[in-house]
Amino acid sequence: MIKAILLAAGRSQRLGSENKLIKKFKDKHLINHILSSLVKSKINKIIIVLGYQSKKVKKITIRNKKIIYVINKKFKSGISTSIKSGLKKISKKDRGFVIVQSDMPFIKSSDINKIYNSIKKGKSLVHVLKFKNKIGNPIGFDILLLNKFQKIKGDVGAKFMVKRLKKNTNFIKVSSNKIFKDFDYKRDFN
Repeated sequence: MIKAILLAAGRSQRLGSENKLIKKFKDKHLINHILSSLVKSKINKIIIVLGYQSKKVKKITIRNKKIIYVINKKFKSGISTSIKSGLKKISKKDRGFVIVQSDMPFIKSSDINKIYNSIKKGKSLVHVLKFKNKIGNPIGFDILLLNKFQKIKGDVGAKFMVKRLKKNTNFIKVSSNKIFKDFDYKRDFN
């Protein structure tokens, strides 16, 4: 099984008092763009890690039997706490996992499937999308890295592992860097 950990616990601090995941983009709540792509993809289970305004976010997310919800009570301590919360639903029997940001609406299920297929081949420990010299989220990991993630702290995310394991990374080419666009400011929603 290959599972996705969708990080949705952050406070959207750069957006003022609004929670960006609830905000609409193209007539759809921001989180549901990536969630739709995950549901349509080959990913077996989607672990949504909630924190800030968890009830509001959960209420607006699309429903699907692939989805599992996890609450990160320590979300104020950084992204690493959300990753660790999601990892609690990953089993050593799984093949791997993909860490996904919930504020990236341009990622398609085909992009996620490229990572899924790369994990399934099992030739690398890390699986990352790349456009020219830019890498971005989502990032896939072989199950062998599960224990390494237990050591991360603070605002350290998945890209940290790519830097540490560059020699054991499969860089998967994509045709546009638009998929790496994340939404942090009001102008991003226009």
